Amino acid sequence: MSKKLNELEEKIGYKFKDFSLLKQAMMHSSYTNEKHLEKFRCNERLEFLGDAVLELVSSEFLFLESPKVSEGELTKTRASMVCEPSLAICAKDINLGSYLLLGKGEQATGGRERSSITSDALEALIGAIYLDGGFTNAKEFIHKFILTDLENKKLFYDSKTILQEIVQASKNTGISYCLIKEEGPDHNKSFTVEVHIDGSVYGVGSGRTKKAAEQEAAYRAILKLKNEN
Repeated sequence: MSKKLNELEEKIGYKFKDFSLLKQAMMHSSYTNEKHLEKFRCNERLEFLGDAVLELVSSEFLFLESPKVSEGELTKTRASMVCEPSLAICAKDINLGSYLLLGKGEQATGGRERSSITSDALEALIGAIYLDGGFTNAKEFIHKFILTDLENKKLFYDSKTILQEIVQASKNTGISYCLIKEEGPDHNKSFTVEVHIDGSVYGVGSGRTKKAAEQEAAYRAILKLKNEN
């Protein structure tokens, strides 16, 4: 496991002085339960800390980047930047799920790809970096891996709403989502969805929930519409 975590250090460009913090950040509660370890050994406490650091850094970023934007709008933007789907995208970019310590049951049911688990692990990693290397290192990590490519991330996690707005503005037609495939056992399902605009297929998406599949299908449709224009 240490070799695997060394690989993660290289990927994020941060070397831990206290390696046990990195290990704890990757330790899901299903693993500590299975190994009969104390509850506090899992990554939930680090996640609690990382969440607060992330909120401060993202607040400062928005405050400085958008000097004329109101408090209400800043709050709304921050919430969408650090929401679970957005953090799960960031976690996916560094393949964080592959470094997690999971219980056998959680692993068997697709825990490595589950947004709730990977987004929490990303916050735990921020908490671990903060404790190990201070605020500056944690801030650098957040800027490098979370506060980047925000336009595309916003497009992805809010794609159904954005697609609706685009279609309503340009055409007077409806959008429909059609489930074309559902496979796997109940605990590990995969859904594939098509989005139809004016009777034509504009995007296909897949995910572990229908909602996630619809979001991806809408994202693909937006990209197609942008290319057409």
